[in-house]
Amino acid sequence: MIVIDGSYGEGGGQILRTAIALSVITEKPVKIVKIRANRPNPGLRPQHLHGILALKELGNARVKGAKVGSTVLEFIPGKAEPKHVRVPIKTAGSITLVLQALLPAMAFTGGSFEITGGTDVPWSPPVDYLKNVTLYALGKMGLQAELEIRRRGHYPKGGGLVVGKVEPWEERKPLVALEWGKIESFRGISHATNLPTHVAERQAKAAEGRLRELYGVPVEIETEVSRSLGPGSGIVVWAETDSLRLGGDALGKRGKPAEVVGREAAEELIGQLEPKKAVDRFLGDQLIPFLAFTGGEIGVAEITNHLVTNIWVVEQFLGKTFEVEGEVGEPGVVRVVGRAEL
Repeated sequence: MIVIDGSYGEGGGQILRTAIALSVITEKPVKIVKIRANRPNPGLRPQHLHGILALKELGNARVKGAKVGSTVLEFIPGKAEPKHVRVPIKTAGSITLVLQALLPAMAFTGGSFEITGGTDVPWSPPVDYLKNVTLYALGKMGLQAELEIRRRGHYPKGGGLVVGKVEPWEERKPLVALEWGKIESFRGISHATNLPTHVAERQAKAAEGRLRELYGVPVEIETEVSRSLGPGSGIVVWAETDSLRLGGDALGKRGKPAEVVGREAAEELIGQLEPKKAVDRFLGDQLIPFLAFTGGEIGVAEITNHLVTNIWVVEQFLGKTFEVEGEVGEPGVVRVVGRAEL
């Protein structure tokens, strides 16, 4: 049984998500100890539990310690098979973090999912980022996945609904994406839920104005107004380059002007573009479990603790797989030196 120190490096829920996904993929049992030991509220939180239970179902696994607050978890996978996995998060727990656990494993089985919870919540990727930036990059690696946002869900009530499907990953294409040479255009989605239409429009206009100031390329940001359990707004913008897409996002909150939200997303994207690397700081760590099986190399706008920690987890299962060129907090290159074979 592989034993993983859950307090290693970044020490958060990502260790759990990657480790359990790899356990399903490789059929190797895993024990995770000291789960989130250095956090103010150590142990499993409800959002982590939902990801684990989804992978338990997909991987026909046996699990010990799957309860809120647990600092030790044992996951003994069976034979994974294609399934329709339902994940009913009763709060605004992040749907995208559950998908970060589910997608790598489901790539090897195929299947579909239906997840309720938070689509646009703090400390996790917005669902529009996952759909338009992450899945775009995975498509370049040969993985075909679809995602539909049926309903938005904001903190604290949640109530969002996301459905989708993943085709079995037949052709694993190496990804070589080091730098972008040209920005073709900017695109984005600005949304407001249970709020006036002008909120989404003002967010979009502010982001568009800032991007037009610096870049002489088309900017097209869609606006979306909808109803759900509670109010909220947000915006995701991305650059269409001659390599991959790089993204930036921001969430609205009470008292924060829509113009500030829009500019914040644009500034975040501008910051990701400045190093001229093909992969933004958020996408870098998300690609690691997939890159291990395709090979290739990526240039990242920033080497983050999340990225370094995710590499460490992958290598507990697959052995020496990656080489990192650069320091944490700086732009760098991640290279696959030992492509995994199943």
